[in-house]
Amino acid sequence: MSEWVSSTCMRCAVGCGHVQMGVDEGYGLDTVRGDSAHPVNQGLACGRGISETAEPEGDWLTQPVIRRDGKLEATTWDIAIGRIVAEFRDRLDDPDRIAVLGSGQQTNEAAYALGKLARGGIGTQYYDANTTLCMASAVTAYYDAFGSDAPPPTYDDIPDAETHLVWGANPRVAHPVMFRWLADSADDEGCDMIVVDPVHSETAEAADGHVAPDPGGDLDLARAVLARLLGTGNVDRAFVEEATTGFEELVEGLPDSEAAADRAGVDMEAVDRLVDLLESDTLIYWGMGVNQSVQGTDTAGALIDLCLATGNMGSGTGPFSLTGQANSMGTRVCSSKGTWPGHRAFDDPHHRQVVADAWDVPQDRLPEETGPGPVEIIEAIEDGPVDAVYAVATNPAAGAPDAEFVSKALDDAFLVVQDAFRTATVEHADVILPAATWGESEGTTMNMERRVSRVRAASDLPPGVRSDLDVIATIGNALRDNLFPVSDPQAVFEEFTDLTAGTAADCSGISYDRLAEELAIRWPAPDETSDAGYRYHDDGEWKFPTPSGRARFAGGTGREQPEPPDEAYPLTLTTAREADGYNTGVRSRSAPEEPDLLVARVHPETIETHCAGPGGTERVRVASRRGTVTAEVDADEAIPPGIVWLPIHHPAVNELTIPATDPDSDEPNLKQCAVRLAPVETAAALAESGRAD
Repeated sequence: MSEWVSSTCMRCAVGCGHVQMGVDEGYGLDTVRGDSAHPVNQGLACGRGISETAEPEGDWLTQPVIRRDGKLEATTWDIAIGRIVAEFRDRLDDPDRIAVLGSGQQTNEAAYALGKLARGGIGTQYYDANTTLCMASAVTAYYDAFGSDAPPPTYDDIPDAETHLVWGANPRVAHPVMFRWLADSADDEGCDMIVVDPVHSETAEAADGHVAPDPGGDLDLARAVLARLLGTGNVDRAFVEEATTGFEELVEGLPDSEAAADRAGVDMEAVDRLVDLLESDTLIYWGMGVNQSVQGTDTAGALIDLCLATGNMGSGTGPFSLTGQANSMGTRVCSSKGTWPGHRAFDDPHHRQVVADAWDVPQDRLPEETGPGPVEIIEAIEDGPVDAVYAVATNPAAGAPDAEFVSKALDDAFLVVQDAFRTATVEHADVILPAATWGESEGTTMNMERRVSRVRAASDLPPGVRSDLDVIATIGNALRDNLFPVSDPQAVFEEFTDLTAGTAADCSGISYDRLAEELAIRWPAPDETSDAGYRYHDDGEWKFPTPSGRARFAGGTGREQPEPPDEAYPLTLTTAREADGYNTGVRSRSAPEEPDLLVARVHPETIETHCAGPGGTERVRVASRRGTVTAEVDADEAIPPGIVWLPIHHPAVNELTIPATDPDSDEPNLKQCAVRLAPVETAAALAESGRAD
């Protein structure tokens, strides 16, 4: 009889504890449920987290595959690894010919190992660990404001907040267990939940109020609120003078509140309500609706400015970005993308030498720059120098903007895909490596509040499948002798935590033995008794790791949207996550090569105007300057007129999106671009006549 095994859900970044039981015979999980002993969720669990862990619907990869003469054929692990090593070894004299793409779906140990391979084994600057697709704008804003990454609050602050201001996020769909805590707190007398979102989302349906800026209007709205605060006297002058710098420069750069509100598409009544709510103890949450924008860093910075200006820092208050993928926080801390492990500064000679010594590699092999994000990495296949790509647990052919361009670029490179499921990216691969998934893997993960917890296997690995860490270490040791002297998860975790000792993200006091007893521990944890809480407030004083020791106001003014609507493309596409749409939906879609028909949510007025009269049509073509997709129409008054809503993780949607990026964070602008609608019949007739674009 199988036994219960404690683990952590890897679906989203809430970090819920699960207990899992493997099947009595064969491979896989029999039962999954919430862990009542786990300090994060105390037994709560969402339906999708349970079902996608226990019974994922994806098309499993079960053996290595290699492309011969244009056809994918089953092969052995030795042949597959041999082909990869030969191709990569030929490129080591110019390491930037090799790009490496990781994922927030990996354990900390696998993400650390992949970064070590990319930076210390290969030496490429063309490496991304998922963070640039997800949290880079928030991370950049945190560094700008606080001199350090990660949100100051924790889950412990949620019950103490009086206002929950949810901005550009839909936690009722994306983070259901966390949403339960927000909703419970907002139900208390004198407490409110307010949603800022162009769409009347599922979270907005449950909220006490909804403010709907135009798509891309978030920064103008935040700055309108900041300007209005000055006029109403709601600024916490004592906190500003004690703990911040840059306030006067912020004030000088603020716009007229009414003019900014008008640009944002909201009235002053909504602005005044937000100003009034910020007088109470407020947590400001934001998600991909803020981050995935050319204004992402400036908008995240403006939300932090709102917290600083109103003194909403401390217990029950503060800026709280909502992380997307399960281990996006872990990849930020351990993967060597934007910083070295432990948030060691990438360009600091001392930190570079510490890392080189720990890895036993020459310092001059480490790239001098952190390198671009995934958009520029894909572009570097076309423009050079990249001509080989190693993609681990990620699906850029579906998840990156301008997906048709991405697919063509991947076809031009030697592509290795390592994954548990068949994805759109797999179809372009030259070598496919089947990897372990949830319930089969050992390691750790970090949730959005900095808690480290164990990921444990409740099932043996099926024949032909290997863990991410095992495969990465095998490739690394074949390329560079003894790059991974140890490759079991616990030993790799200890190597990682040793590198973080004394850093801002110190995990050196966390061990597998300690996690077995306490289940989840927040960093910084410099010793075996530490478990951090709210950051930057110590012994009654505010202490920020900035040169002045104070938090800095951002005051960013933003930039124009890259593709506003015009006569040819008069509508705005916006994208968001569906309940079954995590991680490009590969665990909730049984046939990735034949996905469900795309559904476009559109206001009835827009349907009538753009789809041939009252009632419109059941199917339309949604076209942007980059592609055209077919969709069913869902007449939905939750979507404002002039907007087309599509689910971001349907594999067809990113054929439409634009590859513009935030200049500070490099995060793609996945949330807005210009589109048009036409009934399928009309679009077909135009194509036949040669009059379609």
